[in-house]
Amino acid sequence: MAEEYSGSSITVLEGLEAVRVRPAMYIGSTDSVGLHHLVWEVVDNSVDEALAGFCDHIEVSILPGNGIRVTDNGRGIPIDIHPKEHVGTIQVVMTKLHAGGKFDSNSYKVSAGLHGVGVSCVNALSKKHIVTVRRDGRIVQQEFSKGNPLGPQKDIGTYSDGSTGTTIEFYPDETIFTATEYNYDILAERFREYAFLMSGIRITLTDERTPDGKKDSFHFPGGISAFVKFVDSHRKPLFEEPIHISTEAGNYPLDIALWYNDGYQENFFSFVNNVNTHDGGTHVTGFKTAMTRIIGKYAQEILPKGKKDTAISADDIREGLTAVISIKIPQPQFEGQTKRRLGNSEVAGLVNTAFGTKLDEFFAENPNIVKMIVDKVYNAAIAREAAHKARNLARRKNVLESGGLPGKLADCSERDPAKCELFIVEGDSAGGSAKQGRRREFQAILPLRGKILNVEKAGLDRVLNADTIQDLVNALGCGIGSEFKLEKLRYHKVIIMTDADVDGSHIQTLLLTFFFRYMKPLVDGGYVFIAQPPLFRLAQGRKTIKYIFDEAELSSIDANEKKNYEIQRYKGLGEMNPEQLAETTMNPETRIMKKCHVNDGVLADSVFSMLMGEDVEPRRKFIEDNAYKVINDLDV
Repeated sequence: MAEEYSGSSITVLEGLEAVRVRPAMYIGSTDSVGLHHLVWEVVDNSVDEALAGFCDHIEVSILPGNGIRVTDNGRGIPIDIHPKEHVGTIQVVMTKLHAGGKFDSNSYKVSAGLHGVGVSCVNALSKKHIVTVRRDGRIVQQEFSKGNPLGPQKDIGTYSDGSTGTTIEFYPDETIFTATEYNYDILAERFREYAFLMSGIRITLTDERTPDGKKDSFHFPGGISAFVKFVDSHRKPLFEEPIHISTEAGNYPLDIALWYNDGYQENFFSFVNNVNTHDGGTHVTGFKTAMTRIIGKYAQEILPKGKKDTAISADDIREGLTAVISIKIPQPQFEGQTKRRLGNSEVAGLVNTAFGTKLDEFFAENPNIVKMIVDKVYNAAIAREAAHKARNLARRKNVLESGGLPGKLADCSERDPAKCELFIVEGDSAGGSAKQGRRREFQAILPLRGKILNVEKAGLDRVLNADTIQDLVNALGCGIGSEFKLEKLRYHKVIIMTDADVDGSHIQTLLLTFFFRYMKPLVDGGYVFIAQPPLFRLAQGRKTIKYIFDEAELSSIDANEKKNYEIQRYKGLGEMNPEQLAETTMNPETRIMKKCHVNDGVLADSVFSMLMGEDVEPRRKFIEDNAYKVINDLDV
C-alpha cells in the first residue's frame, strides 16, 4: 500500500539547512571545485571592499587542518544590532541567504558577490566558522558551526590606531565535501588574477600547514598590461608594448589589454567585476566582433590588390593574440552561482561600439603596429586555407582507406565512451605487448612511431599534415581546435603510456602540449592520464615478488634483503611480456595512473611556451635552475 501523501509529507528547510542538504545548488559541487569556491566567496567580499575603494590589502592563509583565514583592511562588517532582525549584524550576514550590502546600490556600485548568498553558504558548509571585525575602536567576534551561531557576537578587545577590517576563518565540513585539501596553486592563480585586475591591491597568500610552506605576495602596478606581459613572457612580441584601452561601454567601465606574438596560440582571459568568466559571455562577444570588424577594415586598406581576395576569419585575427578584457557592471546577470558566463544582452553591443571606436583611433595613430598585425593575420589566413585543404585531404583518404579510423588502432568492442580507454603507446614493440595484454572489450591501443610534432612551434597546417597527429585525431573522433566537440570523444580515458626514460618523458611532453593547445577540454575535463609502468622487477627464480616504480623505493629496501632477489631493470615497455604489462600498467584493479589537470592555467601556459617554444634562453635558465633536483631517473 502506498504511503499517504499529505501536507505532512512536505518538508520545509529553515535557514541555511537547504544549503547543507543541496550544497551543489549553491557552490556548484562538493568536490575540489566546490571546496575552493568557498574561498572565492569569502575573498570576493574583500575584493568588493577594494572595488569600493576601502581596501588595499588582503591576506589569505591555508591553516593546519585545511582551514582558511581571510583578513582584509576594509571597513569591517557592521557590528551594530540589526534594526529589523534584532540580533548582531554579523549574525544576519552569516546566517541569512539573501543578506548583505550587495542589494543596496549605495553600499557597492559593483560587486563580485552578486547573489548575496556566498559567505552565508560558507558558514553553512563549515564545521567551524569564526568572524572577527575591527571597527569603531572595538574588536568584535562571533563563532558559528554548520551555519548556527554558538552564541551572540561579543567584544574581545579595543584598539586606537583607527584601522578597520574583517577576518573570517573557516574549516569546511568533511561530511559535506568529497575533497578536503586546499591546493596552493589553484588559490595562487585566482589571487594573481585579482592583483593584475586591480593594480592598487596587494594579496598575500601563505601556506601555514608546514613550517616551510609557500608564501607569495601579488601586487602589479601595471594592471592588465602587466597581466598580458606575464602571459607572454616566453614569447616574442610583434611590437614593443601591449595595446591598453580604458574606456566606458555605456556606463560600464571597460579595461582591455592586447598583444600579438609570433606564435600560433590564442590566449584570452575575460572578467566581470574581477570574476573570471571562463566560459566568456556577452562582453567577449562584443570584443571579438569589434576585433574582426576593425582589423578586417584595415586589412582591406593595407593589403595590396592581389591579397585582398583572401578571406580573413575571426580565427585568423586571434592567432598569436593574448588579450585580457575586464568590465565592471552594477547588475551583472551571471549564468549560475559559479559565474562562469555573463548573460547581459546589452553588453555585447556596448563593448563592440566602445572598444571598436578606441581601437580604430589607436590604429589610425599607430600605422606601423596595425601593419604588423595585418601581415600576421594575412599569413594566418593563408595557413588556415592550407590546413583546410589538408583536413579535407585527410578526410577523403580516411573515407577511401579505413572508414575514418587509423589502421594501427586496435579498437575495443565496447561502444559506450564512458567505459572505453585508449592507450597511446610508444613504438610498435610496446604496442604489440599492449595489444596482447589488454582487455579487448574496453581497452584500445594506438601505437605511435617516433616523436610527434612539437605543435608549439608549428601552425595548424603543419599540425594537420603530420601523420601521427592525424592518426591520433581520427582515433579520438572529437576533432581539433575550433572544430573540437567533446561529445564526440570515443574514449573517456586517454592514457599516455611511454617508456620510463628521457625519450619517454619527451614524448609525454609533446603529447601533453598537443592536448593542451588543440584539445584543451580533454585536459580540463580530466580525460587525460599518464600510465606509470614499473622501473624494476624483484624476482626469485621465475616468481615475481614485487614491482618497484621508482629509484627511491628501491633504495629503501635493505641491502641484505636485496641479495635474496634477482633485480630486473626495465629499460622500456617492450621488455615486459604482455602479462607483466597488463598486471603492472593496464589492469584497472592493479595499475597506478596520474590524472592530468591544470591548477593554474596561466602558469601552465607559461611553462608550455617556455619549454616547447622557440626562445632558447628561458629554457636554458629553467634547466640550469632545476637540474640539481634530478636524481638518477627519478622524476621529482
